[in-house]
Amino acid sequence: MKTNVARGSLIALIAAVIVIGPAVLRADESGHAKIVIQTPLAPPAIGPYSQAIRVGNTVYVSGEVGADATGTIVGPSIEQQTDQALENIDNILRAAGARLDDVVTTTVYLVNVTDFAKMNARYALAFPSAPPARATIQVAALPKPGALVEISAIAVIPSD
Repeated sequence: MKTNVARGSLIALIAAVIVIGPAVLRADESGHAKIVIQTPLAPPAIGPYSQAIRVGNTVYVSGEVGADATGTIVGPSIEQQTDQALENIDNILRAAGARLDDVVTTTVYLVNVTDFAKMNARYALAFPSAPPARATIQVAALPKPGALVEISAIAVIPSD
């Protein structure tokens, strides 16, 4: 019986890697697989970090700015950049087998807190019902030149 369970787990893991795309698997101390999520549909990391990490049913998405998949900031407005940051998060979540509806919390970093209302209006479009918990913080600057907003997220994929 253990052999069949182990074989089934291995097949599921291989299938997950095929569906997710390029991923790196590692086990943490509790034995859960740590899956590094990368997708070409979002900008590459600008430092030594992953776009996202999935452990079990939880996906941790790194901060995403309003840059397209090439890493270019999409425009000078907070609305454009918020839309793009949320699109990047959506693409990363999909690569991990999740979706925006699965997001339970976000952290929004704004260079200028006076952009809060405009950012909020665009953010509300991405989460029309049951929006996730959120913290919004003003920062002096973001690492990507020209970036006005950065959003990180944590999602929990529902069990079947």
